[in-house]
Amino acid sequence: MASDRRRRAQLALPLEQKPAFGREDFLVADCNRDALDWIDAWPRWPGPLAVLAGPEGSGKTHLAHIWCRRSNARILDAHSLDLDAVARAPVAVEDVDRSSDDARLLHALNRAAEAGGHVLVTARVAPGYWRGRLPDLVSRLRAAPTVEIGRPDDGLITAVLLKLFRDRQIEASGEAIAYLLRHMERSLEAARRTVEEADRLALAERRPVTIPLLGRVLRG
Repeated sequence: MASDRRRRAQLALPLEQKPAFGREDFLVADCNRDALDWIDAWPRWPGPLAVLAGPEGSGKTHLAHIWCRRSNARILDAHSLDLDAVARAPVAVEDVDRSSDDARLLHALNRAAEAGGHVLVTARVAPGYWRGRLPDLVSRLRAAPTVEIGRPDDGLITAVLLKLFRDRQIEASGEAIAYLLRHMERSLEAARRTVEEADRLALAERRPVTIPLLGRVLRG
């Protein structure tokens, strides 16, 4: 691991870090256990449509990938829905709360229902909290079971930070992790951004990830 890190430092080039979306890579905590149980319960869902809601970076995409492997489904983006692909459900449709075409999204869900396939949609907030959206779409999604991911606790953020550093061959000390817990925004997305920037800065300056370096990252 250390030699890999040294080689990367010698190159001083950012290497693409592909996220691991396997079932074994998902870090389970109180805030996401119900959501994982729901994914694992497929195909014993009470209906063909389900909503997975949670803040940005909370693990929705990871859970969607786990479900797609279980169900042999495809992942689609709500911004550019392929209606023919949706009709060949099962599918997972991400970021439905950011869709710019509610009528098209509703049409896609109707086509999937007509085809008799399962659909998992993800959103930052549950449909019951949406405002200013197509009423028929909101009604359709509110009628579906919704499972929510809560805010991460210290234990989960710590585990995620350690995994993110480990994936980049970075040895982060306990003091460094504790420093981030005290000063970092409390979200998994912030953890990802912080580790990514710390790695970039450490490689560029050919130095280890230390508390002073992390302080510079957090200050921007």
